[in-house]
Amino acid sequence: MIENNKNEGNFVHLHVHTEYSLLDGASRIDTLVQKAKQLNMPAIAITDHGSMYGVIDFYKSAKKHGIKPIIGCEVYIAPKSRHEKSAIEGESSYHLVLLAENQIGYQNLIALVSKAYSEGFYYKPRIDKELLKEYNEGLICLSACIAGEIPQLLLKGNKEKAEVVVQEYLDIFGKDNFFIEIQDHGLPEQKSTNPILIELANKYQIGLVATNDLHYINKDDSEFHDVLLCIQTGKTVEDEYRMRFPNNQFYLKSTEEMKLLFGKYQEALSNTVKIAQRCNVDFVFGHLHLPEFPMPADKTDNEYLRQLCQERILKRFKTDNDEIRDRLDFELQVIAKMGYASYFLIVWDFINYAKENNIAVGPGRGSAAGSIVAFLLGITNIDPLKYGLLFERFLNPERVTMPDIDIDFCYVKRAKVIEYVANRYGADHVAQIITFGTMAAKAAIRDVGRALNLPYSEVDKVAKMISNELGITIDKALNNNQELKELYDSDENVKKLVDLAKQVEGLPRHASTHAAGVVIAKNPLNTYVPLQNNANDGFPITQYDKDRVEELGLLKMDLLGLRTLTVISDALELIKQNKGISIDIDEIDLNDAKTGEMLATGDTAGVFQMESTGMTALVKELKPECFADLIPLVALYRPGPLGSGMVADFIDGRHQRKEVSYLHPLLEEILKDTFGVILYQEQVMQIASVLGGFSLGQADLLRRAMGKKKHDVLEAQKETFLDGAKQNGLDKKLAEEIFELMAHFADYGFNKSHSAAYALVAYQTAYLKAHYPQEFMAAMLSSVMGTNDKIGFYIERCKHMGIAVLPPDVNASLASFSVDNLSIRFGLAAVKNVGENAIVNLIKARTDKGPFTSLVDFCTKVDMRLVNKRVIESLIKCGAFDSFGNKRSQLFIILEKAVEVAAQKQKDELTGQLGLFGEVEMQQADDIALPNIPEWPKDQILALEKEITGFYITGHPLDQYREKLNKYSNINQLNNENYDGKTVKIAGLITSLKRLTTKKGDNMCFLEVEDFTDKIEVVVFPKIFYQSTNLLAVDVPVIISGKVNANDETAKILADRILAIDDEVKDVKITILPELETPECLDAVKNIMLQNKGENIVYLYFVSSKKIIKTEKRFWVDLSEKFKRDITKILGENSIQIK
Repeated sequence: MIENNKNEGNFVHLHVHTEYSLLDGASRIDTLVQKAKQLNMPAIAITDHGSMYGVIDFYKSAKKHGIKPIIGCEVYIAPKSRHEKSAIEGESSYHLVLLAENQIGYQNLIALVSKAYSEGFYYKPRIDKELLKEYNEGLICLSACIAGEIPQLLLKGNKEKAEVVVQEYLDIFGKDNFFIEIQDHGLPEQKSTNPILIELANKYQIGLVATNDLHYINKDDSEFHDVLLCIQTGKTVEDEYRMRFPNNQFYLKSTEEMKLLFGKYQEALSNTVKIAQRCNVDFVFGHLHLPEFPMPADKTDNEYLRQLCQERILKRFKTDNDEIRDRLDFELQVIAKMGYASYFLIVWDFINYAKENNIAVGPGRGSAAGSIVAFLLGITNIDPLKYGLLFERFLNPERVTMPDIDIDFCYVKRAKVIEYVANRYGADHVAQIITFGTMAAKAAIRDVGRALNLPYSEVDKVAKMISNELGITIDKALNNNQELKELYDSDENVKKLVDLAKQVEGLPRHASTHAAGVVIAKNPLNTYVPLQNNANDGFPITQYDKDRVEELGLLKMDLLGLRTLTVISDALELIKQNKGISIDIDEIDLNDAKTGEMLATGDTAGVFQMESTGMTALVKELKPECFADLIPLVALYRPGPLGSGMVADFIDGRHQRKEVSYLHPLLEEILKDTFGVILYQEQVMQIASVLGGFSLGQADLLRRAMGKKKHDVLEAQKETFLDGAKQNGLDKKLAEEIFELMAHFADYGFNKSHSAAYALVAYQTAYLKAHYPQEFMAAMLSSVMGTNDKIGFYIERCKHMGIAVLPPDVNASLASFSVDNLSIRFGLAAVKNVGENAIVNLIKARTDKGPFTSLVDFCTKVDMRLVNKRVIESLIKCGAFDSFGNKRSQLFIILEKAVEVAAQKQKDELTGQLGLFGEVEMQQADDIALPNIPEWPKDQILALEKEITGFYITGHPLDQYREKLNKYSNINQLNNENYDGKTVKIAGLITSLKRLTTKKGDNMCFLEVEDFTDKIEVVVFPKIFYQSTNLLAVDVPVIISGKVNANDETAKILADRILAIDDEVKDVKITILPELETPECLDAVKNIMLQNKGENIVYLYFVSSKKIIKTEKRFWVDLSEKFKRDITKILGENSIQIK
């Protein structure tokens, strides 16, 4: 309750925009509330534009700082009906401020805000007066800023209509709940409307309220706010026509400042406090609102859960014993005590639906794989007993928290699972969850740089000085990077850029749908949270993010779409179609020799979690032989272990290169599988339990404390551990050493349950690749359609595996990539301009009417309304008619005529004109003569394939250099952070070029260069630009050396030399006559080669035996004049040939 006293003043801000008025509000919630507290204000409101995103954070912050939160929203109201999606008299919406007086008001506010999105969205989420009549109870209404309906009518000189609107709002809200709002930012519009607004308030005896429409906290934040608006609108501060606020008055003014503005209208100030006193909305956190699972008759949720588990013991374990029963009883007791039986049943139910409807489900994710209940229900597919996974890591009986079961589904069919859940519990009980994209350090620099219209090169330079470290901030970068700090201190432009970027950093930039989160509620969701609609599919999403939703006691689950599960599912279907074999992926041999052999060679392309360069190197070092060997791989390949020496210790122990020792015999059973290394969090828990006498629940609390470095908790826990260790016969010094070891490795420890679950998916993909490479790679290629760089990479991997990737073929291709004998056939869906309807019609035509025999036959059989001329042009360009035996150039020439003939025939068929003469007309149509013209040049064919599919199919412009390119760095390796700052040399094709002019007027450019593996951006500064001008053109093959800059979203090369590929790559043939094959002579040649090391491949031709030997790379040479002279001196003239 607000008490009016001299310390608290007599004004409260009721019209306030926080950071959640996205890219418009510049007031960070916590800073805003603190400033209001400093100004001795008893309360403050939140009234963001059209949404309630920040309400929970605002409420908690206000409570924390001892200030009253007032929950509201500045809604958009349609000129007439919310259903009319058009502007009326130039207006599509007006502003209106609504404040929740009580819990009923809050319920009505979230109903209005939700319906604004679901029913009234037109540029903005809009309500109308019809909705206000239905949902006005418990709401206080202010007439809003100059963008409100009443001020707008007054500005247009329509006072009469304004009075009608005043009466409408009075009828809806009543005299006590509707207030006329006045503001004074010194604007001419306000000067003209305020007197009339005051007059209307007096005439209709309506309360007057003074507000300041604050969008930022301090007066000097106005520049920052201007930049924020520029980021929103894509304008710069130099654009005089940009959207901007007219002055710097939209800040959190003190009571004294508001009195100076509205001293004559004391009622307008005191009414703000009266309204604040009336507004009392509270949230209850932590009270669960779990949905009710539809139970069979006469069963409680606990009884039904037990029944389901017991029925499945023999099926899942193939046996029944005390170990299984004891673990099951323990878990069920904990679940019953915590009241989570319904939770498990809900998850089991939709996973069961997915499996019954051929929707691939992952074997588990996170700590849930440690539960035998989850395993028996089929929620997870890892036996927790066999792999030593702990239930307490998932659900700790000594720390009551919501269970967190994350489930992976086939990403294509995930939506069907969500749809099932919505149907099962009610569409209004289920929603996806919002997430906010925030401006990270680099993005803030770039966004602000654009808004300030600074030169790209300057902004780019500053952005690149900020590392890619997770969670890096601009302040941290200034502390860590001396070069950045010096630039900041010496350059005024950089200082301004960085200072403004720091203000922008971390602000929410946009709202989107969380990749996985789904919420299910006991009652309709709009009784708990405001909703909006996903822009793509219209599905409802919460306006509170996942953490706020959980705080309010709603059941949040992560239903993730995992592309790899789709790959597995598609591969299994292809195997069934091509080989007639039905494989149960859950029953494959987890000790398969062929799979282990493949992985040991580093052939990891397409293998889940194993594809990166670093992980591939680790796989080759570890040489896994079975599924169990992959579990530690997932845990090892992380920054902590990689930088700690753990990986080397593990590998040396595995390959018996060093003796594994244990500090105490009791540790051997716990650490033997990881060769003495504490790799998993579960091992920390087991050590605490076995050596320290902790229960596993207590051990989990210790693990958490170690991970979060809670020193006070750790000190108390350490004493408990030492006491327990003493009872197990350990002396204090050794016990302390073991405790410190646990605390150290807790930083690096990984969740074994998660590692095991993802290792199983990895093994399944490896198994399929090893045994069914064509089907697996076809599925892999289909999964990345639309991402050309990845398709190019996997096509290249197919070539390495000896699998040909055939061009699209109108008689053989399906929509996706498919298997064609021992090759892979290109999918039609990857062809530009060929849409889904065209593909469906094409495949149906050849199925119903037989294979196509010619271009005319094709045009006649398909529906030309769907498979039009543009579609056919694309099919010709990518080679989809090559199997007819014609040249692409010929087909392209006759296409116009073929389309005409086919269109006429289809028209005649529709009108019934062909009759007895149809066959004759068809014969004439087939007789279109093909002109005797040459085929397109090879480079044109390849260029058109690239244009239409995104990559080269029947060859590559670099094919003639393929063997020689092996000595250069592959582009796909360069995104690895290990390359950052290193000088590399790549060979590739320039695929795009963008020229720029520097501030000094010099030319520079950005290139996109691709090789067989990937593409990369190359920055060419003026000096190198002028040296290499004649080479800087699209489709030119080049050698580029330069420094890698991986300190950005993707790696770039800063070029220091560019050469034509023919100038750089040479074969050197050195002929050695029989009389010169002496040890002395050969040693001399060897030394000359070693003294002239370079990149050119050397072949030695021994005339006596007529043998040519390709030398090792260490003998490759630089073709200097000195090298040629020295070799000639020993071996004679004409002994060197260069190709």
